[in-house]
Amino acid sequence: MNITLTEAANFRVKEMLKEQPGENLFLRVGVGGGGCSGLTYGMGFDDKMIDGDQALEDRGLKVVVDKNSAALLNGVTIDFKQNLSGGGFTIDNPNAISTCGCGNSFKTSDNAGKPAKQCDC
Repeated sequence: MNITLTEAANFRVKEMLKEQPGENLFLRVGVGGGGCSGLTYGMGFDDKMIDGDQALEDRGLKVVVDKNSAALLNGVTIDFKQNLSGGGFTIDNPNAISTCGCGNSFKTSDNAGKPAKQCDC
């Protein structure tokens, strides 16, 4: 599994981690069903590894992906962009064959997921 965080994303995640209670926290990245296109990205902080998790280190930041999401996220680049209305993370996924307009959901050639009945983009 190969996930890349840009320097901006790595910095922002580390800043967010400083504000979190708890020790030994890491960034968990995953994929779930839903969204306009069928699969949605998820990111959050966790302190517990689950059987089958894959972990990598990126400039001192531990990133963990569950076994079901690993193939869907292989080769992904996560960036953080700041603009006038705030900032947010963006994900460039070479496995996606289509994405929704807001970039929060996608599908791959072999996994269409389960699109939400109503799209919120």
